[in-house]
Amino acid sequence: MKPTRKDLLRYCEDEYTDHLVYKYLAEREEDSERKNVLLKLSQQEEGHYFFWKGLIGDEYHPRPRRFFIRFLLLLRYIFGLTFTIKFLERHEDEVINEYRKVLPYFDGENARQLEQIITDEEEHEHFFIGQIQEQRVKYLGFIVLGLADAIIEITGVHAGFLGVSSSTKMAGVAGLIVGFAAAISMGSAAYLQTKQGSEQHPFTSALITGISYIFAVTLLALPYFLTHNMLVAFVVSLMMAMLLTAYFTFYSAVLFDRVFFREFLENSLLTLGTAVATYLFGEFLGKIFHMKSAIM
Repeated sequence: MKPTRKDLLRYCEDEYTDHLVYKYLAEREEDSERKNVLLKLSQQEEGHYFFWKGLIGDEYHPRPRRFFIRFLLLLRYIFGLTFTIKFLERHEDEVINEYRKVLPYFDGENARQLEQIITDEEEHEHFFIGQIQEQRVKYLGFIVLGLADAIIEITGVHAGFLGVSSSTKMAGVAGLIVGFAAAISMGSAAYLQTKQGSEQHPFTSALITGISYIFAVTLLALPYFLTHNMLVAFVVSLMMAMLLTAYFTFYSAVLFDRVFFREFLENSLLTLGTAVATYLFGEFLGKIFHMKSAIM
């Protein structure tokens, strides 16, 4: 279908908004190499903007999506630069398909320029993005390893204590002790694994895995020290576990072009399944050894 003026205005505003996003990201970037990459992306998007603006007319003044720009700048501080750019580029397949659909309605120099824009969107930006190497992305696997294992293991420990004890402090302390020991174990495993041959530094990999583990353990244990109600503490801790799961699942989904909902559902079901199994096992042990009544 031939593009309408409304379509051209949308293309123009999208490209101009992307240009500003990369420009503002470059202004906030301290690393000189990454700054240059961002400036190249900004210039590229500005060129795309001028193409569509030329078709609309000189009287046109773009209205960038200010809220969207602020949102992406916020993502930059929360998730990092690579994540933000990948998030921005997730809609590029749809844009490329739309540009291809309208390409037959152009001819001559306009057709040639639009073909170049499509080539830019398909190749150049991905090439530039590949040059941005952040430490958090380099060690993402170890961060996820620490968080995911801690969520499953400590949620299991706390669920098991529902059937063994009514003491929230005991459950919280048990989670911290198990978590601390597991963090050392996971860190050691990451160290040995990386030492076998990897571009990551063994000590850094171990440290990141351990810190991620302890962070998750502390967060999940915190509710047990803020209330004396075992069920309330478990529900709040489980909600925190789901939020952490959503965080690292969303992060991984954007970076590696995965489907967030499916990944989150799998991880959540694994956590909930572990909680149910350990709760039943805790109930069994509590009845066999009369632990709950003895502790109460």
